[in-house]
Amino acid sequence: MNRLHLKQQNFRCRLIVSFFFLAFINSVMAEANLFVIDDRSSGDLVATSGNEWRLITDGVMGGVSDGRLLVDTVESQRCLRLRGDVKLDNNGGFVQAALDLTEAAPQNICDYTGLMLYVYGNDEQYNIHLRTQENWLPWQSYRAAFTAIPEWKKLYIPFKEFKPYRISKVLNIDLLKRVGIVAIGREFKADLCIGGLVFY
Repeated sequence: MNRLHLKQQNFRCRLIVSFFFLAFINSVMAEANLFVIDDRSSGDLVATSGNEWRLITDGVMGGVSDGRLLVDTVESQRCLRLRGDVKLDNNGGFVQAALDLTEAAPQNICDYTGLMLYVYGNDEQYNIHLRTQENWLPWQSYRAAFTAIPEWKKLYIPFKEFKPYRISKVLNIDLLKRVGIVAIGREFKADLCIGGLVFY
C-alpha cells in the first residue's frame, strides 16, 4: 500500500469521524434547546414545571363522560395516564388532562417551534388544546390532533398546526396559559399515557 493511498484512507477516516462528531454536537445542541414541561420525574400529579395536572370532564357542562387521571408505569416508563369513557349524551363528549402554564412557561416561548409529546396509547385519536389569555369562553382553544399507538413514541406538533376553535384570533404563543391533552368528539374508551411534554 503506497503512501498516497494511506493518506487518502486517513483523510476519509478523519472525514467520517468529523461527520459523526458534528452530528453528535448538533444533536446535543438540539436537545439543549428544549424546555421540559413535564418529564414525569415527580412520581405524582405535579409536573416538572411545578403546576399540577387536573382532570376536567364534560360534567362541567352537563355531560356524562367519566375519566380518571392516574400516576402509572407502562413498559418501564413512568407516565400520567388518562383513562375514561367519552360519551356524547347531554351534549358532552370529552375527558381532559389539563395543566396550567401561566407562571411555568419560559419567557422566550416564541423561540420554540412547538410541543413534543412522548405518548403511549390505544390506537385512538386524541387532541392537544392550547388556551391563551385571549380565550375568555370555556369552549375556546387552539387544537391539534394526534394518534397514539400502543408503543412509546415522540410526536412533534408545531405551533403552526394548532387551529383556532370558536375564536377568530390567531394563536399568540406568548400568551399561552394552559395545555390540555383531550379525548374528545366521539364515543370511545380513552387510555392514553403521557411520558413527557416538552417545548422544542
